[in-house]
Amino acid sequence: MNVYDAERMADILAPVGYVLTDTPDDADLVILNTCHIREKAAEKVYSDLGRVRRIKSARVETEPMMIAVAGCVAQAEGEEILKRAPYVDMVFGPQTYHRLPEMVARAHRLAGAVLETDFPVESKFDFLPQPSAKGRTSAFLTVQEGCDKFCTFCVVPYTRGAEFSRPADQVISEARGLAAAGVREITLLGQNVNNYHGNTGGCADWSLGRLIAELGDINGLDRIRYTTSYPADVDKALIAAHRDVPALMPYLHLPVQSGSDRVLKAMNRRHTADDYRRLVANLRAARPDLALSTDLIVGFPGESDRDFQDTMDLVAEIGFVGAYSFKYSPRPGTPAAIMESQVDEAVKKNRLAALQELLSLQQSKFNSACVGNELDVLLDGHGRHSGQLIGRSPYMQAVHVSAPSDLIGSIVTLRIDEAHPNSLAASVPEKWKTQRAIA
Repeated sequence: MNVYDAERMADILAPVGYVLTDTPDDADLVILNTCHIREKAAEKVYSDLGRVRRIKSARVETEPMMIAVAGCVAQAEGEEILKRAPYVDMVFGPQTYHRLPEMVARAHRLAGAVLETDFPVESKFDFLPQPSAKGRTSAFLTVQEGCDKFCTFCVVPYTRGAEFSRPADQVISEARGLAAAGVREITLLGQNVNNYHGNTGGCADWSLGRLIAELGDINGLDRIRYTTSYPADVDKALIAAHRDVPALMPYLHLPVQSGSDRVLKAMNRRHTADDYRRLVANLRAARPDLALSTDLIVGFPGESDRDFQDTMDLVAEIGFVGAYSFKYSPRPGTPAAIMESQVDEAVKKNRLAALQELLSLQQSKFNSACVGNELDVLLDGHGRHSGQLIGRSPYMQAVHVSAPSDLIGSIVTLRIDEAHPNSLAASVPEKWKTQRAIA
């Protein structure tokens, strides 16, 4: 989501003369787009601000620099940021960046900082331009924001607000524009994306499954993905989309968080471990080649050795090709932060190490099973070595291959020759070389 937001900020600033730069050293405006999910991510903001401050101070006499903090940390800590870092010029939340040109103008006029952390009445999507997609083969497309689930460990409902779904016709129009610009793959984004229910033209609510089916008919749009899903909101229409829409990739990020029912209840998750097992079975029945990734938290308040073992058992049973796994860290203002029986840091560290070892073995096993097979790879750029291209498999694996540069932007069937911890090495099959030579 933060990547999409950053791209859209660039789009909305372009008409007033701003272009992207590779380094803050020569920037007129530096925007730190933030996440508040974990404690370390939030504290990193202040560390980054310190480094940018030194650049700003060195330029105060020549080319003044403006500093902005955006995103979820800005939404949660607004005034606190200005107290700790009074040299910051703008602080604004994730729902207000459509006002960026106005905020920049105000910051230039005013002596003090601009603070925009109230949730606006209007939808920012009604004010954003068509995203710039020149030279890109893949793109993010936000279809839903906010969350009404209130998991006890999560700040998203407080920083992103209530659930909101964009109108289906707006989403479809943006997707068509991306495809016309050369984008071959889109990832539909939302904090609870599979609870998408966008209205259009007064018609009944559109589900995510229906939206995906519609997007799958767009000419030139060959791949569709979506993230992040909430297990309890996966409905029959979405499962059917995995079966019926060829463009929907056989890879799904489906956060479970824990394998313990007791912990899941304390987290206010609306599913049990067996609910998750049944959902996975239904998804795999619809799409047998489906690969899953997930989110997992260890050391949630009150998590016992038995609870942790339940998580390990679930992971071993399901089999994941990837995962985001974390030690629980309390976020101020969330119910879990004041729960009793906080787990010792050393225990959390040991549990995380054991879990990540299992997850790493599963990922390696999956990658190794791909060796000798042919996979369709979307080639989207140059690799680290001369003559090397890099792309993504249907399962989100990084794949590198020696191939001509004119294949960038193409989906090419490649033979997988080697599996590495975080990537696959591939080659072009001889039959394909022959066909290309004839053509």
